Amino acid sequence: MDTKLLSGVLTVAIIAVVLVMMWLGWRNRLKRQSDVEQLPPVPAAPGEPVAVAEGQYVATTTAGDWLDRIAVHGLGIRTNATLAAYPHGVLYERSGAPALYIPAASLAGVRQESGMAGKFVEKDGLLVLAWTLGAHELDTGFRTRRAADKDVLYQALQELISSAPAAGATSGK
Repeated sequence: MDTKLLSGVLTVAIIAVVLVMMWLGWRNRLKRQSDVEQLPPVPAAPGEPVAVAEGQYVATTTAGDWLDRIAVHGLGIRTNATLAAYPHGVLYERSGAPALYIPAASLAGVRQESGMAGKFVEKDGLLVLAWTLGAHELDTGFRTRRAADKDVLYQALQELISSAPAAGATSGK
């Protein structure tokens, strides 16, 4: 009986230590990323989307570093979302997290990947948007619920990025 009690107490203690370490790591990440600018405001009336799909917002990471999740502004929270591409930008309506709007002029590219920030799927299963927020270059991942939606969104995003020639001019601010 004493061994069961001892192993139970030890297990609870180990779990508590792990949770405290995770919390400290997240808090330190928030401190390190305190220089990340505020997000662009979400348009009150965005208009009619060019393409829209339901799926999962995976995360936003530092560009080129798919493990460096951005924690500030709720960008590191994985959640169900709807991604809509508009002529003026991209809007992620996220459940349980604030909406994320990226103006077309901030978009740098779109590509397909098989994983980022702890989410791994089949080859080219994620849409990854490259964009700038002030001086920071970021990547934001999205996984469509239906495979056919990914191709439609990918095309719409490529067209949006290519039709926004101001992107190069404004990203150097």
